[in-house]
Amino acid sequence: MATKKTATKKTATKKTATKQAATKQAATKQAATKQAGTATTPKTAPTPYARPSSGPVCWLMKSEPDVYGIAELERDRTSGWEGVRNYLARNYMRDFMKVGDLVLFYHSNASPSGVAGVARVCGTPVPDPTQFDSKSDYYDGDSAPSSPRWMMVPIAFVERFEEVLPLERLRDEPALSGMPLLARGQRLSVQPVSPQHFHHVLHLAKATTTL
Repeated sequence: MATKKTATKKTATKKTATKQAATKQAATKQAATKQAGTATTPKTAPTPYARPSSGPVCWLMKSEPDVYGIAELERDRTSGWEGVRNYLARNYMRDFMKVGDLVLFYHSNASPSGVAGVARVCGTPVPDPTQFDSKSDYYDGDSAPSSPRWMMVPIAFVERFEEVLPLERLRDEPALSGMPLLARGQRLSVQPVSPQHFHHVLHLAKATTTL
């Protein structure tokens, strides 16, 4: 009987040690994963863009038309570009956009998706108020008013195209080769556009806006 009790005790001790080692290993793995994620998070990565020192600077901004489309901007005349929760897109607005920059207003997740009109940056970056609104879909409880994480710029209506210029039409244009919008897997909601590409899109849309 004593031998059996001793064996049982040793087995239990071994199981406890194994469990503790597994727990410690899991905790170490979790800490390493968290540390790696923090080290590579996009919010600390440099923005791969340099604003041109001269000439027009142009952009493309995406919005779902059933949320806020070019028709709503035409009605409102101006609007804050709220709800951006991507660090690179935020950096473009916060660090590089300036008053007067022209914007291609792009309808995403639409039928068809494409460029619907033109807007213009009409103010300097300001904190996005939706990050502090707990009832908003864009609420960020980790962002403090004293150090806001998310910024936005106000834009003004310039022109609404007679028809949306579909993405597939843009893909068929050799003159638009290299346009970020057309890159495979490109989903960024705010992105730079070269003056040459911007001008060609205006030409395709028969727009009245000029650079």
